[in-house]
Amino acid sequence: MTDPIVLEGLTKVYGDLTAVDSVDMRVKKNSFTGFLGPNGAGKSTTLKILTNLTKATSGSAYLNGIDVTKDFKNALHNVGVVVETPEFYPFLTPKETFRYIGEINGMTKESIDAKGQELFEMLKMNEWQDKRIGEFSKGMKQRIALGQSLLMDPEIVILDEPTSGLDPRGMVEMREILSNLNTSGLTIFMSSHMMYEVSVLCDHVAIIERGRIIAEGDVEQLLSDNGMRRIEVHTSKDISDQDLEAISDFEMVNKVQRITPHQLQVNLTGGDAEQAEFLQRLIPLGLGVYNVSSSGSSLEKLYLELVQDSR
Repeated sequence: MTDPIVLEGLTKVYGDLTAVDSVDMRVKKNSFTGFLGPNGAGKSTTLKILTNLTKATSGSAYLNGIDVTKDFKNALHNVGVVVETPEFYPFLTPKETFRYIGEINGMTKESIDAKGQELFEMLKMNEWQDKRIGEFSKGMKQRIALGQSLLMDPEIVILDEPTSGLDPRGMVEMREILSNLNTSGLTIFMSSHMMYEVSVLCDHVAIIERGRIIAEGDVEQLLSDNGMRRIEVHTSKDISDQDLEAISDFEMVNKVQRITPHQLQVNLTGGDAEQAEFLQRLIPLGLGVYNVSSSGSSLEKLYLELVQDSR
């Protein structure tokens, strides 16, 4: 079992509610995987099982090949976690908090201070490291929580909605920090209900709805496989039924829809090469194409269509 995070038949039942329903998935090593779904979809419950904050009803959850449900102490070794709202002693400073956590985990004072300084720079908190945490905003506390999760140089980092509740500036700053963290060779597993956040940060995504995984894969491949490279084509001439039929026969066209007599919406499979070929084959139809543009967020459209199909 080489993947650092593996879920097999993971299930959590609360009375009549099945919060997590037979989830199977794998998180690749050194990937930044987004766990995407609306509030109540089962994201946080899954992460709580992974981090031993709640017990699974059935199934297994492996971290670095060790089943959390059977041996959580060894499974969570070399794993950094930020789940739920972070709480700290308000009378301590970030530097004192890192020293406290580091000493509990057997780090020397020298190694704590060296690692702490590196983290304060990454988190853009140099000027705040000696201030009392009780004075901090939620966004600042989120940064400390992220730093705390990285203090022991983990191989895996698990984050539950790291930008939840932050103001717009705080969201941007946290996303910038996470983007830089993505280049450090860690395996990052992050839940989020924000499609834009997942699309700009993650290279892999698993979409969960009503406790079930409804799609999973590399972001670009997932969009291509589902025909979600969506474009709009504007023409100066009327688009006839014959034109529509001819376009639908192009092998790279997954779906085509006439929005107005002079506008098409087309879902394409493949990548840039397939889109270029589509345009080359479109011109000879003589429709007077004068504009081709992207039709909004592909991941958002994929998500909404998959959720609709799952209901």
